[in-house]
Order: sequence, then C-alpha cells, then structure tokens
Amino acid sequence: MTLATADKQDHSKQTQLADNRYNREIAKFVSGLTYDRIPQEVRQRIKLLMLDSLGCGIYGSIKEHSRILMDVISTVDSTNRCGLWGSDKRVSAPHAALVNGALVQGFEIDDIHRQAAIHVGALTLPVIVAISELRPGMPGRRFMTAAVAGYEVGPRVGICMGPEHLGQGWHVGGTVGVFAAASSAASALGLSEDKAIHAMGIAGTQAAGLMAAQYGSMVKRMNHGRAAQSGLYGGLLAAAGFTGIENVFESDFGGFCTTFSRSTDRFNMVELTRDLGERWETMRDSLKFYSAAASNHTTLDAIRIMRARHPFKPQDVERIVVHGSQVTKHHVFWKYDPAAGLTNAQFCMPYVVATLLLEGDFFVDQVREDKLADPERIALSRKVEFIAEPEITATGLRYWVRVEIFLKDGTHMEEIVEAQRGSETKFATEADVVEKFEKLATHVFPAKQVHAIRDAVLGLDKLDDASKLAELLTAK
Repeated sequence: MTLATADKQDHSKQTQLADNRYNREIAKFVSGLTYDRIPQEVRQRIKLLMLDSLGCGIYGSIKEHSRILMDVISTVDSTNRCGLWGSDKRVSAPHAALVNGALVQGFEIDDIHRQAAIHVGALTLPVIVAISELRPGMPGRRFMTAAVAGYEVGPRVGICMGPEHLGQGWHVGGTVGVFAAASSAASALGLSEDKAIHAMGIAGTQAAGLMAAQYGSMVKRMNHGRAAQSGLYGGLLAAAGFTGIENVFESDFGGFCTTFSRSTDRFNMVELTRDLGERWETMRDSLKFYSAAASNHTTLDAIRIMRARHPFKPQDVERIVVHGSQVTKHHVFWKYDPAAGLTNAQFCMPYVVATLLLEGDFFVDQVREDKLADPERIALSRKVEFIAEPEITATGLRYWVRVEIFLKDGTHMEEIVEAQRGSETKFATEADVVEKFEKLATHVFPAKQVHAIRDAVLGLDKLDDASKLAELLTAK
C-alpha cells in the first residue's frame, strides 16, 4: 500500500466518522425535549399509551414463559434495586428492563406503531421505570417526557428501515427498538447532546432479533425486553463517559442502516429526522384489542363488520380469502400446526380467524392451551386463504386488507379495512383504554391496587416522584 493510498483511506474514515448528522439531530432533540415543549394532545395520548402498556406487562407476568424468565433471572441476580412487575421479585436495573419489557410483550396485546412495526411501550417504559427506581425523585413530568422521546425516535428509525427490514426476517422491535429505549434512557437521565449521541451508538451495536421466533418459541417475547435492556445500558454507560458509535446510522461499513438492509435503496435516512419535534409519532401509535400479532387485526375487523351486516355461523363458511401485502403473508400466514404452541397460534392467521369465528373475539381469554388442538378450530383454519397482491405490497400499506367471505349458500361478502380498531385513525377513548387496562390488571392485582396504578398514570404530570408508580407495579 502506498502512502498516498493510506492517506486516502484515512481521510475517508475521518470523513465517515464526521458524518453523524442524523444521530446528532436525534440526540439534540432528545436532550432538548422538555415537558413544556410537548403539545397537550401528545401529553394526553402518552398517558393512555403508558396505561395500556403497563396493563399488558402486569397481565404478562402470569404467563408460563414470563414465570420461567423471572425465576431464572432472579436466581442469577439477587440485587434488590428494581421490581419485576406483577411479582415480589427484585433484581438489578438492566435485568428488570429485560424482564419487564418481555412482560409487556408477553401476550400479543400491547401497542403497535403500524408503520414502524415496533411495540414502543415494551421498549421505553421498563427503562424509565428502572431509572426512577435507581434514582428516586424523578418527577412525573420528566417520566412522561422520557417516554415521548422514545415514542418519537423509535418509530422514525423503523420508518427509515421500511417494511423490507421485517421482510428480511429481522424482528424489528429487537433491532430498531434499541433506539427507542436509548432515547428514553437519555432523556430520563438528562444526558447532554454529546452523551445522547454515544447512548445511541452503544445501544445500536447491541441490536438483534430474529423473526423466526414467531413460529413457536418463548424467546419472541424477550426480544423487545432485550432491546430495552440495551437502551438502558446505552444511557447509563454514556452518562459515565463510555463512548459508542457516533455515526451509528450513517456509517457506510457496519452502520445500522447498511448492515440491517440488503441495499441502500431499501432504507431512507431522511426519515430519521423528518419533521422531528413538529410531527408527533406518539400520535400515530396504535392499541391492540385482539391478543394476536398486529398483522391479523384488520382481517379480524373486516370479518366482524361483515358478520354484523350479515350474520352467519362458522359451519356456514365455505372459504375466506384475504388479499394483502407480501410482508403480511410472511408475518402471519402459514398452515396452522397445533404442536407449535401459543405464540405460533397468536400469529397464525388461519388459527386466529377460526377462533374469532367460533368465539366472536380473540382477546386473552380466547388464547388457551386446551384449545390449540381443537378439531373444529383446525378444520376452520384450513378454509382461510391468503393472496399476496403486488399492488398492495407496492403501496407499503402493510395492514391494508380486502377480505372475501364465501358461504355455502352462495353468499359472497367483501370488506376493505386499512386500519384496525385502536389504530391512530380510530384511536380508543380513555374509557376504552381504562377498561382494557382493568380487565388485564385484575388478573394479577386486587382492584384497589389496579385503581391506584390507573390514577397514578392518568395523573402522572402531578406525581412528584415516579418511583411511587414503580412501587405500585409490584406485588405486596
């Protein structure tokens, strides 16, 4: 290698390291965000989103996979700093973020940012709660601000990466999610712009998550929790002066965008900061009212609409044909296998549709081990077909579906649904969110504690110390 060549390569590296414009703009937003800069409608929305996610986490604590995770973590970590929600166990802050994030994701009933394909509550709230326990005295308004930071940055990274990121097999919450978690951590810790840059770079190098986890594993629940843990590490380490990849998004070699996408035309870094601080992604987060993978929800809504218009029984169905995107087909459509377990059932569209037809809903009470091998359910599942339409795929509207129902008497029905119940365009009322929270949380806590959590979250802007909320999330 000649000296000139070496100088050229060194100059190229220096130029690349200097180009961290997107990470710096994100860090500037996160470090500069205050409660007063957040619009009133966003403040109100974040309370409802947080209440929903906490209800999901509390309910998730009673599931078998959650119990295994909590038991194992508590045997290897006896640190008595941060609570595991729904239990009396206490562990270190990073382990609490891991477990509590997994609890929120524990039963496919938590929020979803539809365009970014991440469950933001599982990524952000476990981090902020852990920090509130590590550093008591965090005002409720700072807690809310830290949550908004994550709800703004995380989805923008997902939008940047586009639907192909999931299509390649990455579990978006585990990869993209580290940046939501790091943003919330940086905000909660009050990091400077420069340290927030490093928090992103530390979190980004830990990004991971394989979408094959959806086909029948417990580990699918853990991917968002692992991202929450990585974001917390990012914030805590950056606060202490540890450095990360400053151009974590922008680097041509080994950067997040180039590494997690097959080609540069499949991500758009401009989306990382487009209208940041002006267009509020928090308002585009959606709630789930079915205990199933989000890609199923528009199909379920379409069937319910048609059934209300023209009542029919499960035995009347000849076949159901769902037209949607290729990404949706990859995500939730395959031949149902009862041996694959609950996670598989909650993703598998044929099973989910069959259950809705038989029971009229697909909430937590409809997802049961003893129903997985139900012959009637399996037979109905075989009547569901999916056609991936290139025209729908090209629009990027991942959840848009056209559903056809053919009955044995010759009746043909059709319904188009672009956005599910609870989505940003059909968002729930406060009463709906409270009802869902209470239905979930009362599986674990007495009504008095459930109501105390509800009131603490809805009045979070008046709470003097967020560690009081953290205490309410654990068993007495």
